[in-house]
Amino acid sequence: MNRSSACDGSALIPPLDSDDSALSDSEDSDGGNLLCEDESTDEDHTAPASPSCTAGSRDIQWETVPQQNSAKDFPVWGRALSHADEIRQPVQYFRDFFDADLLKHIVQQSNLFCFQQKQRTLNMDQNELEQFLGAVLYMSVFQLPRSRLYWSAECRVAQVADIMSRGRWEEIKEFIHFNDNSNMASNNDKLYKIRPLIDSLLKKFHVLPQDQLLSIHELIVPFKGKTNLKHYLSKKTFKWGYKVFVLCDTKGLVHSFDIYTGYSDPLPGEPDRGAKGNVVLKFAQIIPSSANHLLFFDSRFSSLDLLVVLANKGILALGAMKQSRLPGCNFSKDGVMKKKGRGSFEEKKVVIQSVEIRAVKWFNNRGQIVASTFASAQPVCQVERSHRKLKKNISIKCPHIISIYNQFKGGVNALEALISNFPIQIKSKKFYHRFFFYFMNMVIVNSWLLYQRDCESLNVPKKMQKDFLDFRTSIAQALCLQGKDLTRKRSGQPFSEIEREFEKKKQRGATKAIPTQEVRSDSVGHWPVMESVRQRCKRPNCKGLTVCKCIKCNVHLCLNKRKNCFREFHE
Repeated sequence: MNRSSACDGSALIPPLDSDDSALSDSEDSDGGNLLCEDESTDEDHTAPASPSCTAGSRDIQWETVPQQNSAKDFPVWGRALSHADEIRQPVQYFRDFFDADLLKHIVQQSNLFCFQQKQRTLNMDQNELEQFLGAVLYMSVFQLPRSRLYWSAECRVAQVADIMSRGRWEEIKEFIHFNDNSNMASNNDKLYKIRPLIDSLLKKFHVLPQDQLLSIHELIVPFKGKTNLKHYLSKKTFKWGYKVFVLCDTKGLVHSFDIYTGYSDPLPGEPDRGAKGNVVLKFAQIIPSSANHLLFFDSRFSSLDLLVVLANKGILALGAMKQSRLPGCNFSKDGVMKKKGRGSFEEKKVVIQSVEIRAVKWFNNRGQIVASTFASAQPVCQVERSHRKLKKNISIKCPHIISIYNQFKGGVNALEALISNFPIQIKSKKFYHRFFFYFMNMVIVNSWLLYQRDCESLNVPKKMQKDFLDFRTSIAQALCLQGKDLTRKRSGQPFSEIEREFEKKKQRGATKAIPTQEVRSDSVGHWPVMESVRQRCKRPNCKGLTVCKCIKCNVHLCLNKRKNCFREFHE
């Protein structure tokens, strides 16, 4: 155990790009409230706290902590994440989650559902399902307002239209299914239609290597249709939708999630601590105990009882706290602290069941309270905040516990930001479609963060790493092309003579993207054709000019008696 020497914890915790963004930057704002949603509209049924913290609340004696020599020893992270042997292709990271077993199950249930509804077979196989998923990912990149526009003459997108006909894509979308409807009547699970997908993804999320810093928060899957699972959260960008609790690290890597269906049952043998308290303990089951993991959450989850239970399980926690959930702890009112000035704070401590809890109230534009089993107010640092009247930044005091909370609690915010960059916006009245497409986005984010983690472990330079968009399009390309023979005639009307002439007269554009290694080596549909235009060979380290082109990869490659780049490129 080492003592922290910096307020932001940079000596012991890897620095992030974020700062204390949850705190107010101006006096005319909301006062820097640590809460990000309207708790008065929260529909959770909050159960009373455990008797250990409520029945004996009169016996809880809080002590005022002096500001000198009161810093707590900060937990040291001694575990290293798994070291990667190589950087894999993006689609391989994606297939860690959407593996062959899951795809096979979706194919079987979709074919069964089509037969139950229309008395005919869908005749979808695993390759065609991957083709559908690749088209969906391409749609999230191009973002046309209607799905039919990807096949229209005015807005045609070749990456989608060349892979699958419009009618077939819509047919697969209509009948894609995940569970047998014939067994639904005897099942009370509100998520029965999507349960196999949830169980499959959770098993893979749970085994991901965990970083020291973890956070629990809630996000919303946007949806305005008619369903009893829909909730309203006034402070979210999308206010209507499905509420999902998520456990992730500070970069947004998801380790577990739980869809809120009205209430969360307590764990076997545990007392009922309310819907959100039960969710926290459910997530705590997959966090290794006594490994110095630090768990962050906001005031919707926090209570003294929960901090004590987590500490007894070997998990240290820090969270924003309501004054009503600190029995016997009497902090000064906001008016009194305002007279002391911005940056004033008070720290108190209490010992419950041999667990020491520190609570700190800090005043910026209003009072905010946080409580923790591992952090304290010391050491105090200086942070920059804007002043409305002076129209400039001023420096105020900020306790260490406030600084690290605001720096490391935003894992779900990072997840939502990545998902919102390229959301899958395919309209459907079926609630399980919305979950399926949202989980696809979540898997893409997890895959990219694992790819970045492997690149860091192998010291790959940033300029050599794929960004999120390149990573996403690489997965879409691999899903659309791997194992597909594009020489087969597509359904639908062929190009007219005018369109063919237009295609021939297209000017040379930007350099074509080279297909991924998995597409190049799948040995399906790679046929040489001779073009009238000579172009540079795309095999690395070859500078020759050639008229030979691979019809599937759509790149020029040397193929003559002196060179056979065509074969080497596809090995």
